[in-house]
Amino acid sequence: METYDDDLVKFEADGAAPLPVANDQGYVEHNGAQIWYATYGSGLPVILLHGGLGHSGNWGYQVPALLRSGYQVVVIDSRGHGRSTRDARPFTYELMASDVLAVMDTLNIEKAALVGWSDGACTALVLASNDPSRVAGVFFFACNMTPSGTKEIEFGPILKRCFSRHVKDYARLSATPDQFDEFSEAVGLMQRTQPNYSAHDLAQINVPVAIVQSEHDEFIKREHAEYLARSIPNAEFIYLPDVSHFAPLQRPEQFNAAILAFLGKVLP
Repeated sequence: METYDDDLVKFEADGAAPLPVANDQGYVEHNGAQIWYATYGSGLPVILLHGGLGHSGNWGYQVPALLRSGYQVVVIDSRGHGRSTRDARPFTYELMASDVLAVMDTLNIEKAALVGWSDGACTALVLASNDPSRVAGVFFFACNMTPSGTKEIEFGPILKRCFSRHVKDYARLSATPDQFDEFSEAVGLMQRTQPNYSAHDLAQINVPVAIVQSEHDEFIKREHAEYLARSIPNAEFIYLPDVSHFAPLQRPEQFNAAILAFLGKVLP
């Protein structure tokens, strides 16, 4: 029986489940940053892109489920997040998408399915827009493609617990452990102003996309998610009841079932 962490009490205390032992891990030097990655298993490749202020360890409940289903799993710490470094330039989703491509090139991955959570979802869809030949499909969970897609944020107990965990993990993993405030401010600037895709931009995306929206998402308007699903030609809308922006941590089995159903379509 699944154990729920709907209020993120366990996540704040302990983080997600630990990642398994990697086949390979290391850094790719790209555009002024050292980008950390790890790979697991073998099979058709699935790349997991975490959310803003987080790191790859937040996928601890997803990696084993994907391995059991026979996929090769790649996790990447976005630039400035987790073990990855950054330079002085501002964060952009285009820059982070180019980092993902650099890791794919290093690992000789010609094409992969992308699973993105929050900022990772934006990065995945930007990559699919810019380099569709490299992307088998995008599982786009809990993000916006225009600034108008976000809600007014109420910093309630769940967000406070998540933020507390991010602060601890940054201090433990980062090469600049004393710079969380500057890092958080730079990520926040990106989130408030990017991405800004028009309906025309969305209509040009030609890879399979799942737009995935939680019932209680703290950040993203449901009507925006439905707009994205209507505006992207090969998109479907998936609704996750009873969970929020943190569904991969709150109810992993429900979230993993949605990922695996999508991957079954795009990675036959």
